[in-house]
Amino acid sequence: MSSRDLYVHAPDQPVWAVPATGVARFQWDYDDGRERLLALYQKGKDKQWDGAKRIDWELEVDPYDPLGTPDEAIPLHNSLHWAKMTAKDKGELRRHYASWQFSQFLHGEQGAMVCAARIVESVPDLDAKLYSATQTMDEARHAEIYGRFLHEKVGMLYPINDNLQGLLGDTLRDSRWDIPYLGMQVLIEGLALAAFGMIRDTTDKPLPKQILAYVMQDEARHVAFGRMALRDYYRQLSDAERREREEFVIEGCYLMRDRLRGVEVLENFGIPKAEADELAERSEFLHLFRKLLFSRIVPCVKDIGLWGERLQKAYLDMGVFDLGDSSLDLLMSQDEEIAERLDRERFAAEEQARVAEVADAIAQGAEDEAATSATTPVSPSSG
Repeated sequence: MSSRDLYVHAPDQPVWAVPATGVARFQWDYDDGRERLLALYQKGKDKQWDGAKRIDWELEVDPYDPLGTPDEAIPLHNSLHWAKMTAKDKGELRRHYASWQFSQFLHGEQGAMVCAARIVESVPDLDAKLYSATQTMDEARHAEIYGRFLHEKVGMLYPINDNLQGLLGDTLRDSRWDIPYLGMQVLIEGLALAAFGMIRDTTDKPLPKQILAYVMQDEARHVAFGRMALRDYYRQLSDAERREREEFVIEGCYLMRDRLRGVEVLENFGIPKAEADELAERSEFLHLFRKLLFSRIVPCVKDIGLWGERLQKAYLDMGVFDLGDSSLDLLMSQDEEIAERLDRERFAAEEQARVAEVADAIAQGAEDEAATSATTPVSPSSG
């Protein structure tokens, strides 16, 4: 079925054309680059995988509860609207929320693919070009997987959130080569990683857990790449240039904190926007979720050297300043281990099932042979 038939309402533009500025940079020095980045490039090659094979697409998904979303996570919970809803209505609402979340993941991954391709084009260093090429493939795989989940398992898509689109547009329109790193690798990917992780760690549904765990394993490398490249570059910037990047981060963080709340879902259920905004603001779950959304962004921003007074004040205002001391390396190693453990558990179970299947076949064969021997008449002896 065409995606056009699955959108809750048609996107404003069938094709979003973003006028891009900047230059394509060629590097004629093919000597070895930075050791850390080349090691990451090698890891990026080694860790490529096929989403059609690694993920078990045969797993069933209830489209009316795709993620096992608890009632408390829905902004309508404990409202008059919730009290009037039937079980069927609540299932439809869960379907819409899952569709909205994974649709934003899908659109964000397409944006990441485009930004990674832009980095290949514009970054001056060959080692960064090489790694960005592997990331472009990773992001293509992620877009493929999220698109398949929405088409085959949920059967519904939402258009890109206006504010996510705005931040993505600002990232792509900027002529400075480091802004796609900062906007996508640090802000949008950091936000997505936190959202992926929250669902991965709370859902009891095996298919979305697989998808999110495997995508996050890739994203751990992407964040490491952004940190390496920007940390090296931002050491060379003037104070004025660094302040410009900090303003970009502040605006992007406020935009994501205040606007990525799924209000579009409530509007689709007939709730006026002003009331939908109020319901979202009153949600205790959303307040917790907002803080968790910055668990990957704040320590990364601090690590790459953007930690001026105005930026620190903004993070104090948002209530996320203390996240600056979180260990990104620990979070990323946990992402790697969760994906690898999931593989071990899955494939061990499949191996046990295959062994049991072979044993059953052997036993059945022995039974059949015994039954045949018992029913075969004995020929009379001659002579």
